[in-house]
Amino acid sequence: MIASNSPLKSPAPGPTRVPNPTPIRCRFACFTPGFRSVDQKLCVGPTTSTTTKMYVCYRMSAGCFRDNPRGGLKFELDSGGEDIFDAATAANAKAVPQHLVVMVNGIVGSSSDWRYAAEQFVEKLPDKVFVHRSACNYARFTFDGVDLMGQRLANEVLAVVRKRPELKKISFVAHSLGGLIARYAVGMLYECVSTSEPSGHNGNCSVEEDTNNSSQCIKQLHHATIAGLEPINFITFATPHLGSRGHRQLPFLCGLPFLERKAPQTAHLIAGRSGKHLFLTDNDDGKRPLLLRMVNDTDDLKFMSALRVFKRRVAYANANYDHMVGWRTSSIRRQSELPKSNQLVTGEKYPHVVYVERENFDETCSKASTIVGDQKVDLEEMMIRGLTQVPWERVDVSFQKSKQRYIAHSTIQVKSYWLNSDGADVVYHMIDNFLL
Repeated sequence: MIASNSPLKSPAPGPTRVPNPTPIRCRFACFTPGFRSVDQKLCVGPTTSTTTKMYVCYRMSAGCFRDNPRGGLKFELDSGGEDIFDAATAANAKAVPQHLVVMVNGIVGSSSDWRYAAEQFVEKLPDKVFVHRSACNYARFTFDGVDLMGQRLANEVLAVVRKRPELKKISFVAHSLGGLIARYAVGMLYECVSTSEPSGHNGNCSVEEDTNNSSQCIKQLHHATIAGLEPINFITFATPHLGSRGHRQLPFLCGLPFLERKAPQTAHLIAGRSGKHLFLTDNDDGKRPLLLRMVNDTDDLKFMSALRVFKRRVAYANANYDHMVGWRTSSIRRQSELPKSNQLVTGEKYPHVVYVERENFDETCSKASTIVGDQKVDLEEMMIRGLTQVPWERVDVSFQKSKQRYIAHSTIQVKSYWLNSDGADVVYHMIDNFLL
């Protein structure tokens, strides 16, 4: 497992000289996280192999296992990311945490982006959660496309689960593009273990289904698993669920028609396949755009069935000052469904959480039946209809009065406490409402 505060770099061409590992007390390990192909490995420590590899040496203050100076947190580097848990709890075999929380970074990010939130999780719920900060998609590897990154994440989660047989539950917490990566990964990790009552729709309740079919589907999927574990929370922060194409979904373009027309044509030059996916310009093998396929089940991947089995799906969204991801795409709403300004109210405990909206399955089905045929069906509308087949909790956040408002996209997750500390109350809101 690897974690670093700075993006990893490939070595310069020519003979590679591995730094002297003497100051590092961690054991050496070599594993295959699947960054580019199954033949390329990421190794820590010296090796005599002549095959092409990337060599990385990490200097940790106390090696692969290091304690948090503020308390009894332990950081374990393994399984392709960083595991964080309470040291005292780990020593007590009777109180081992059974709830795995997988935290996923966004584009050009790294596992360190979730450092603050991960530590808060374990400090507040020491005997309940085992936090894993994913490290398989970082820096330039976040340009490889949602599907490839989702496969990497799925493999990384399976590695953690295999190593920790005591785990019983699983939740995902993802930021920005990481939310799309997590959605793809859970589609791969989904298993329906119930065979007592077939649903007739492979676990995907569409908006046309009647109440009986929906109930039957839900009853069956109650026994489904993600990576063999019981799915509990699926939480995203400022994730472009509807992509970034037009409609001011990429706010720094200022809604200018010329820029919004040009952005889809040039996004791949900056963000590779991920850019194509975000702007819905991908056309792999003549298939529809990936984000459009991910709002329904496919023959081989059950994207919506996987989302449905989580007890909670939560979308945290910046209502303003997020220059990377628009309010509508991060909260999965139409323009007419966004809360009015007079409805955004600050509270004392969570001063930057200004609006909370909760739905249940009955409300979702009723809402879906009223919009069918009433809206112009474009790509965005199709994605909204697909994703809202299941109920979402929407938590709207505003840093309008904060000095950190211009970096709201990072502040909402507290990417760096020194730069984004005003988002701490949003992290606390997530933890306080976390379903165990």
